[in-house]
Amino acid sequence: MENPNPDVAIKIKAMLEAARPRFTEKCCIYRVSHEIRKSNEDAYTPKVVSIGPFHHGDQYLLNMEEPKRIFCRQFIERSMRNNLESFVSCVQELEPMVRACYSDNIKFTEEEHVMVILVDCCFILEFLLKFHFGSTHHDAIILPLNLRDPIAYDLLLLENQVPFFVLDKLYNLAFDSPPFPLLGLAFYIALYSIIVPDNILFGNIQALSNDNEIAHFIESNDDEIAHFIDLSRKFLLTSSRLLQPSASGCLRKAEFPHIYSATELNEAGVKFKVKKNNQCMLDLELSGHCLRVPSIRVTAFTEAILRNLIAFEQCHCMKESYLADYIVALDFLINTEKDVDLLIKKGIIENWLGDSNAVAEMFNGLALRVINPDFNVQYIRIFKELNAFCGHPCNKKVATLRRDYCNTPWKTVASIAGIFLLILTVIQTVFSILQVVH
Repeated sequence: MENPNPDVAIKIKAMLEAARPRFTEKCCIYRVSHEIRKSNEDAYTPKVVSIGPFHHGDQYLLNMEEPKRIFCRQFIERSMRNNLESFVSCVQELEPMVRACYSDNIKFTEEEHVMVILVDCCFILEFLLKFHFGSTHHDAIILPLNLRDPIAYDLLLLENQVPFFVLDKLYNLAFDSPPFPLLGLAFYIALYSIIVPDNILFGNIQALSNDNEIAHFIESNDDEIAHFIDLSRKFLLTSSRLLQPSASGCLRKAEFPHIYSATELNEAGVKFKVKKNNQCMLDLELSGHCLRVPSIRVTAFTEAILRNLIAFEQCHCMKESYLADYIVALDFLINTEKDVDLLIKKGIIENWLGDSNAVAEMFNGLALRVINPDFNVQYIRIFKELNAFCGHPCNKKVATLRRDYCNTPWKTVASIAGIFLLILTVIQTVFSILQVVH
């Protein structure tokens, strides 16, 4: 056997030693995988503004670069320490930690990266302050009001994030006594611009409904927020029973039984009711044969927001995939537009898309390519009980009768009339027999 070329061995050794893991322990901002992304490319792509390195320089987002720089300048001028050098020094110090937060290798030099992060973070902070405290006529010229909601939407895309700790450092550097807690500003933008602007996304989320609850949320999450997506997810999971220790154990998805659709369950006698006064949209509740489901409002924003939240779970916290489990559970209940129509009728879905079939396709599409290595034990318990109820012979017969003879008002009337006529016939026959006997 011919001896290997030592130069080749040296090069291979150097290549292997230079290999580094793609993800670090600090990683929290991810490129959405091609497999997930191909379901709906637009749902993961910013429409107006690039934040962070992943989409910086994209041709169709360049128009926002000038307004970003103006807002950045205004934030520095607004600060108590009107000193650009101190902001630059702060970001330079944090740059290695920031770089470690991204799943991809950042192609920018340290200097370029510092510039991108500084401008983007100061832009976000000024945007949040203007959103909360009000903007001027001059601000509307720089950034038209019709762009406010699209920008807030872009701030909730997984690939369009900056680490929250950078925003926090710059915000505290700017003010000796901040005019409002940063997490509070971020919470309001998530709440009113995208997640529930006038309850625009989820129709019955009442968590954090007053200032005391907001303050408690801020206090309990102040050191744990990775970025805006993480903030939105934590808000949606507020007070969920799924997060309690008693529900932390999960069964393998292989043990998950087949689930009847909402229409099939309803035909078998399962009652659907909207769960009111709940604090988390994930908390399904089964009592007897009544399934209570929190209301969800479906708008043009809903799919993209849910997709990015699920993508974050799939990348960052798959063992705590509460939202992904919830979407899969809804996917089991919703197969066709008839299921959507039933849930709309019961007040569980508030359809702002207008087309029930589009809502069904949305939920079915969201569940595609979702990986659930474990599935929440509470959902499994609920659906097993539903299956047992629907599988009971008496309930099956009742479901068949309802499907065949009572599926429309006219059929129901005709069936009742037929039964009544049959009873009269039987009575008449009995009386005839009795007369013959006597």
